[in-house]
Amino acid sequence: MEELARKLGLRTDPTIFFVSAGIMVVFLVALLIAPGPIGTAFGAGRHWIATNLGWFFIFGVTIWVVFLLWVAISRFGSIRLGGNDATPDYGNISWFTMLFAGGIGTVLMFWGVAEPISHFANPPRPDVDPFTVEAADDAMGFAIYHLGLHTWAIFTLPGLAFAYFIYRYNLPMRFSSVFYSLIGERIYGPVGKTLDVFAILGTLFGVAVSIGLGTQQINAGLSELLGVPDSVTTKVIIIVVLTTVAVCSIVAGLDKGIKMLSNVNIGMAVGLMLFVLFTGSTVFLLRAVVETFGLYITNILPMAFWNDALAEYANEGQGEWGWQGGWTVFYWAWTVTWSPFIGIFVARISRGRTIREFVLGVLFAPSIFTLIWFAIFGWSAMEIDGIGAEARAALGAQAGSLAAAVEESIPLAMFAFFENFPASTLIQGLAVVIVAIFFATSSDSASLVVDMLCTGTAEPGPWHQRVFWGVSEGALAAMLVVLAGEAGLTALQQVITVVGLPMFILVFAMMFALLRGLSKEHLSDTKVGAPPKTEEL
Repeated sequence: MEELARKLGLRTDPTIFFVSAGIMVVFLVALLIAPGPIGTAFGAGRHWIATNLGWFFIFGVTIWVVFLLWVAISRFGSIRLGGNDATPDYGNISWFTMLFAGGIGTVLMFWGVAEPISHFANPPRPDVDPFTVEAADDAMGFAIYHLGLHTWAIFTLPGLAFAYFIYRYNLPMRFSSVFYSLIGERIYGPVGKTLDVFAILGTLFGVAVSIGLGTQQINAGLSELLGVPDSVTTKVIIIVVLTTVAVCSIVAGLDKGIKMLSNVNIGMAVGLMLFVLFTGSTVFLLRAVVETFGLYITNILPMAFWNDALAEYANEGQGEWGWQGGWTVFYWAWTVTWSPFIGIFVARISRGRTIREFVLGVLFAPSIFTLIWFAIFGWSAMEIDGIGAEARAALGAQAGSLAAAVEESIPLAMFAFFENFPASTLIQGLAVVIVAIFFATSSDSASLVVDMLCTGTAEPGPWHQRVFWGVSEGALAAMLVVLAGEAGLTALQQVITVVGLPMFILVFAMMFALLRGLSKEHLSDTKVGAPPKTEEL
């Protein structure tokens, strides 16, 4: 394999690169040959996981939040990632926009209207009536819970582990390095390479599902604006076009391509949010933003431990695994497949920051933005549909229009929402562009990270090596869209829940690896760049 890598002009670990690429190609061929049986297998797997291990996902992520906050306020919080005299490579604004745009920008565009409206019309708790004030509060509470501190804890824990072991002890920029304190020098052997291959495949699947969701939304927007058919063929064409854009950014590199796209995109997203704020019910929304902070603080503890245990007795049509199987468990399983990608990407752009800065910045800055985003879009959407019996009676036939749009097509929700604002066609077009750029930033960031996982260094590999991973992500996303067919979101949920379980277990192990490494940290005499002896760990 080394000879083949040399002939192809690759600068990578041949075993990790070719095994990862080979497994991915085999899976793509299998999808082409037998999409039906594979889809059935993923469906059965998702059912079993959600029914029997949903509690593990929910309890686990809550434990990660508590652990990270403890690390930040402990004596370990002053440890600097990259040497005691290191300074951050990026300013706070660029740092934030890159980690956010590479993280869940697509998710906010996809779910910003759809999730609150969905919970508003179909409350998660069986004792809450639809379209009431109580349903509105619950809808916002669950939406923020899903995209707030808990989601970013799933990114922060691997990111901190990567940054700590890579920068404090000069270990390779690979997934296996995180487990140095547990398996020692075996990170360089078959065990470590197996972990690295698995992380690459998990990253590819996680990003491919996100691309699939973004593609559905772009197709819905183009259908609304231009009458483009909403079909599998159209979605595949969209993936091809936007993968080409992502590949161009990959060639440009981190500082030119990804940084520029991230800054532009987050600026456009903020502009869109301000447009909704100032052309909608501004005073109501400003009050609602403040109130949403209170809702989040009040509800985060009970929601963090709520497991929908009585779903089968309530018999409210939520399915055998309850409401959380289709929402919370899906979110955590999907997000954790991103964790190697976002973790190592955030570690790469966070060198020079202290552990306290890293944890508090990655946890709270995006969570606060997410809360404001959902408060503005979610409350606006619920107000349009009518909150309470009197409001709905006053709206007449318009009441529940967004809920009906979500019921028909979740990707269409954002565009149906903008029909209630001035210059709706222009704003809908801008929304399509924002989703497309979020698509590109996710793809090019992931390609860069997968390349790092193969090379083991922060330095980018040859351009054709990085382009290979960008094209691979697009191909995998296209095949998942074909596999999903008309089932769309449901099929993507099935795939990612199954892939997410083993990754979730590995991230759980990261917590113990990091704790063991930190417990041996001596702030006064740690020699940065020299790995501690295995027996010392």
